[in-house]
Amino acid sequence: MSTSPQVETVSTSADKAKLAGSVLLLLASIFAFYYFGKQDLWLRVAALLGLIAAAVALFFTSEPGKQLIAFGRDAVREVKKVVWPTRKEAGQMTGYVFAFVFVMALFMWLTDKALEWALYDLVLGWRR
Repeated sequence: MSTSPQVETVSTSADKAKLAGSVLLLLASIFAFYYFGKQDLWLRVAALLGLIAAAVALFFTSEPGKQLIAFGRDAVREVKKVVWPTRKEAGQMTGYVFAFVFVMALFMWLTDKALEWALYDLVLGWRR
């Protein structure tokens, strides 16, 4: 019998507090934007952006934030491994796709006209 490994997530209370603080800062940014509604727009936007930046910074200090950063680094590393086509190859493949789409459109149009002719002219006898 094979047993599948179980994934265990460990979340400390400090991480939970950081995530809760991050959400509260995000909500506070929205509240501050509307609370200072009679102030100048630049002050409202500055408060909004400042509190959002604080929420993001607090999120990235938590374990889920660190995992997100690690995931992003891994994704960038994998993208660097991709062998991208040359300009000539990309142009050729684009041409093949356009040609295929044109042929399929022509086929669908011819099929539609053949069925239209068969149903309306032969079966139903409706002449236009």
